[in-house]
Amino acid sequence: MSPGCGLKRSNRSSPARVARRSWSTNVATLATLLDGIFDANREANGIDERTDQTGETPEANENVPELMNRSVLRAMALLQELGKRPEGATAAELAVATRLARPTAFRLLLSLAHSGMVVKIESRFSLGLELARLGRIADPYRELQPRVQVFIDRLSKELNEATAFSIVTGPSGLDLIAEAAGSHLLSTAMGYIGRDMPLHASAMGKILLAELADDQIVALLPEQLEKLTPFTITDRRLLLHELADVRARGYATLDNELEDGLYAVAVPVRDHAGHLTGILSVSGLGQRMKAVNVHAYIEKLRTASNQLTADILGS
Repeated sequence: MSPGCGLKRSNRSSPARVARRSWSTNVATLATLLDGIFDANREANGIDERTDQTGETPEANENVPELMNRSVLRAMALLQELGKRPEGATAAELAVATRLARPTAFRLLLSLAHSGMVVKIESRFSLGLELARLGRIADPYRELQPRVQVFIDRLSKELNEATAFSIVTGPSGLDLIAEAAGSHLLSTAMGYIGRDMPLHASAMGKILLAELADDQIVALLPEQLEKLTPFTITDRRLLLHELADVRARGYATLDNELEDGLYAVAVPVRDHAGHLTGILSVSGLGQRMKAVNVHAYIEKLRTASNQLTADILGS
């Protein structure tokens, strides 16, 4: 779970999850670096892209535009899958997840490791330092994030609980760019920047969904939502009722819905025109946070939201 928004470590994906990471979408930059490597790799292994010997299952080989390089697309799929697996993965696991033939996945991973995009430790692969370097270059938040981090650190000390801030990137997209731990020994875990967010089971996700019309939510989410705890809202109709309350009161809460014992509160961060630009949240142990007047957290978050817009986001 993420500080404040309630993220959970998970390799599962669903329509209600949105994977966000700025560098992972920078295909043009990586394609330039990888195209020559993978074309040479294909030539050396006698693979002709005009035949059926593409190294992919039939499902993975559908709907690829003619002018695109399949090797680069496969490499991107492997990198994106590794982005979901911070602990790393074997070539066999990645092949299954990306629907690539195991020999193809292994050759591509070795090529990526040779170029520094991934690192191989024994039988497991993980994202490499060269990819991290490119990500920093492509990161649109590299100037904003340090300023927001200072703000979040200060807010966390004031609230004595974990806090977080996400940038809104689209109707169903969030980038968590700053998080700070609380002062308690038992506090929300850190390290979830760039992770998937279950929109229906996070305070930040509820704020984002509440900006959408009900018909947009119906198009985005399935009728039956993923169950993470006995308290997760899994019926889309019930979630729509919850989101109506979020719109009316201007904040969202998370109560044991992502993980037992986790409580979170989130408020919107809006620009001077009233558009949703970010989301600010606080999270911690439910028993501890509920012992305090929850509205005290809400008011402090709202004050912080206004300060964030005036001092940092609006400047």
